[in-house]
Amino acid sequence: MPGGLVALLDDVSIIARTAAASIDDIGVAASKAGTKAAGVVIDDAAVTPSYVTGLSPARELPIIWSITKGSFRNKLLILLPGALLLSEFLPWAIIPILMLGGAYLCYEGAEKVIEKLGGAKHGKTVEDPITDPVAFEKQRIAGAIRTDLILSAEIMAIALNEIDLDDIFQRGIALAAVAIAITIVVYGAVALIVKMDDVGLHLAQRSSVAAQNIGKLLLAAMPKLLIALSFIGTIAMLWVGGGIILHGLKELGIEGPEHAVELAQHAVEGATGALSGILGWLTFASLSAIAGLVLGAILVFILHKVFKMGHEEVAH
Repeated sequence: MPGGLVALLDDVSIIARTAAASIDDIGVAASKAGTKAAGVVIDDAAVTPSYVTGLSPARELPIIWSITKGSFRNKLLILLPGALLLSEFLPWAIIPILMLGGAYLCYEGAEKVIEKLGGAKHGKTVEDPITDPVAFEKQRIAGAIRTDLILSAEIMAIALNEIDLDDIFQRGIALAAVAIAITIVVYGAVALIVKMDDVGLHLAQRSSVAAQNIGKLLLAAMPKLLIALSFIGTIAMLWVGGGIILHGLKELGIEGPEHAVELAQHAVEGATGALSGILGWLTFASLSAIAGLVLGAILVFILHKVFKMGHEEVAH
């Protein structure tokens, strides 16, 4: 009997160690996938605050919460099952789908650059008069959730491509972990950003001189932060989109474009000593962004000038 108990305990310990190893594998895979998706996450966080621009401050957090719930539905109920089925039955399709998403990011980023340089804007703008606030709010939320679906699809595709787990159950847990963590981080950050001016106004009205100074600093920083986020988001779209296209071409047998970028990266690393890591990465990211901008500009021309297509949602 004691021998049987020892054997049972030994079996339990083996199962426990195996489970712990599986959990660790899932955690590592989810972390790696989340890191790879960082560029799209930055753009998601940069884009979303524009959807509450021009609306009542009292409605900002409810709108962000509505978009957050829509994002959870997008990722967990629509994209997660689709991603798992894709990985199980059509793994060869992941790279082409990634490239389609990368092309969309290049298009979006290039369109923003062209608009900033004086090009025509497409779709409704936030400067248009609001005649029906309730309908306008619903339109904003719907537009944000549509944009989130596209960005979330890219995040999930990037994550799926990076998760090296054979078991479909483990892949599902890792993808769900990425989806939940990214949604909380993105929309938590967005909520803080859109309420920063309210916090600043509250502090500026306090009797404490220190609180007033912090409040004034927050109020002064808010416009600059939104501009910086918009700039960073655009660069991130082009960098991630261009990088996906370059890597996808390599996977499909067209190695020249990514090889040229890698040669430039290695040349910079070889010439910059202690800063080689940072400057090499910046070189790769910059050249990827340039490639993304070129591709995006071509797509903008084709869609807007040839096919006369534009966005229906609110421009941002």
